[in-house]
Amino acid sequence: MKHIVCFHLFNDYSGSPKVLKMVLQGILDKGYEVDLITSKGGVLDELTGHANLKRMSYGYHFSANPVVTMFRYLGVQLYTFLIAFRYLFQKQTVFYINTLLPVGPALAGRMMGKKVIYHYHENAFVKGAFYKILATLMQKLAHKIICVSQYQRSFLGRKSGVCVIPNALPKEFTSRLHPDAEAAFGRQTVLMLSSLKEYKGTREFIELANRLPQYKFVLVINDTDKNIDKYLKDNNLTFVKGGGNLIIYSRQSDVIPFYNSASLVINLTNPLFAVETFGLTTLEAMTNGLPVIVPIRGGIAEMVENGINGYKIDVQDLKNITEQICRILENRNLYSSLSANALKCSAKYHYSCTLYNLINSLEE
Repeated sequence: MKHIVCFHLFNDYSGSPKVLKMVLQGILDKGYEVDLITSKGGVLDELTGHANLKRMSYGYHFSANPVVTMFRYLGVQLYTFLIAFRYLFQKQTVFYINTLLPVGPALAGRMMGKKVIYHYHENAFVKGAFYKILATLMQKLAHKIICVSQYQRSFLGRKSGVCVIPNALPKEFTSRLHPDAEAAFGRQTVLMLSSLKEYKGTREFIELANRLPQYKFVLVINDTDKNIDKYLKDNNLTFVKGGGNLIIYSRQSDVIPFYNSASLVINLTNPLFAVETFGLTTLEAMTNGLPVIVPIRGGIAEMVENGINGYKIDVQDLKNITEQICRILENRNLYSSLSANALKCSAKYHYSCTLYNLINSLEE
């Protein structure tokens, strides 16, 4: 097999397209031919300079109106369903479906007798009915399903043709990180990277900053300044712009400088509404030797041992989180231990191992 056709719905700077970019980069370096069909305007646009890469793009973005978003989504599914048939007479072609959402090309692939492989990043069973329907279709259409954690896999009714391959970070990312526990401890900076969903913890992060004025808080939100300002205004979330201990940044194409300027990275996703199936920002943090605080459930919780490389805390228990932040940032010996163990733990998620297992899954 030398030809992979990859479908990804929404190309932005979130976790799943970042992982996909890493995977495709590795596959291309191995000499495979790759056709990538996705939207414009995200991290996958950086895949350039490969003679064996072909790219097809379409316009797609979310709307504040869910009905409009659904019509746009259905339009893309019809478009990619039809595009898929250009591969009807091409042998040894694998359809690589990234996330649950590109169901149109997955259906077309099965109709044509192509091998269909899903890289499953979400946990549909803690989301709404729409995602559960997509997960059911995935289990019917896929020849193989690649999960990113044991937690995520445990929800699938299907047991055969399912494997777990944890995510990893590309070499060009890790090579620019600068682990230094002594310097990081001195920065006294708490970092969170998230999206603008209510359950992602923006409100709670601002409250933590208000409770702990002695530390610097940095929040990077994967959205536009306009949408962030509207969200803050609509929810009466106030902080001192330019003069307080909290800085909020909009969508960033390069987050490495934020990790190199942080002391501690936290994730405040509320598992009552959404569960992190992996935790890419947690891995990015640990690879830079930064301790982490994460929710108590999900694939992200599999990455953390309490008191070893970080802490698992109920995200609604802000009192406990506040106390642990103080404990970590005021105890140099504890910080050094957490930092060293975070770096050690990150080695389990090595790029070469992940890529080897993914290529084997595509080849089988």
